[in-house]
Amino acid sequence: MPRVSEDYYENKKKQIIDAAWRVCTAKPVTSVEMKDIIAETGFSHGVIYRYYKDLDEVLHDLVITINRQYRIDGRLDEILGGKADWQTKIRDVCSLLASQITEAGIDVLKISIYSDMFAMSDPERALAIASKIGRDEQSPLLSLVSVMSTFLSKTIKENNFTPVRSVDEIIQFMIVTYHGAQTGYVLSGCFNAEQVEGKYRPESMFSCLADSVISMIQG
Repeated sequence: MPRVSEDYYENKKKQIIDAAWRVCTAKPVTSVEMKDIIAETGFSHGVIYRYYKDLDEVLHDLVITINRQYRIDGRLDEILGGKADWQTKIRDVCSLLASQITEAGIDVLKISIYSDMFAMSDPERALAIASKIGRDEQSPLLSLVSVMSTFLSKTIKENNFTPVRSVDEIIQFMIVTYHGAQTGYVLSGCFNAEQVEGKYRPESMFSCLADSVISMIQG
C-alpha cells in the first residue's frame, strides 16, 4: 500500500465503518456481505481490501466504534460513588440504562439486536471477533455487570439483608430486562401496529426494574 498520512488512513477506515453502520441498520448482520459494504462506500474492491482483509475485521471495528461512543462506566462510577442512599443509586442506574436506550436510538439498537442474532447463528465466528476486543472497548453492559455486582454485594452485607435472589441472578435479571426493553423500543419505533406503538417507554420499564431490584435485595 502506498504510504499515506495517518489522518488519511484513519479517515478512509472511518468511511468504511460508517458505510458498514448504514448497511447493518438496513439488514441483519447475518446477511451482510463484504460486497454490501463495498457498494455502500462507492470504493473499489482494491481500496477496501487495503484497509480490511475481510468482513469480520470490519465488524470488529464497527462494534468497537459503537461501544466507545456509548460508554457508561464513567456515569456508573459517578452514581455509585455518590452520597445518595442505596435505593436512589439503584433508581439512578436504571434511569441511566433507560437514557442509554433513548440516546443510542433505533439504528444503534438494531445493530445490537442483529449482533445477538449473529452470535446465535454463528457463535464461533462471533466469539473470534469478540476475543479481539480490548477491555476498554467492550460492551457498556459489561461495565454494568462488574460494578453492580460489587455494589449489590456491598449493600446486602452492610444492611444485613437476606435477598430473595443471589446477586448473580439479580444481575442476569437486569441484563435480560435491558435486552427486552431495547427490543421492544425498536419494535415500537419501527412498526405502527397498535400492539406495540408507543407502549415501550424505557423510563417506565426501567422504573419497574428498579422497584424489582430493590425488592429482591431487601428480601
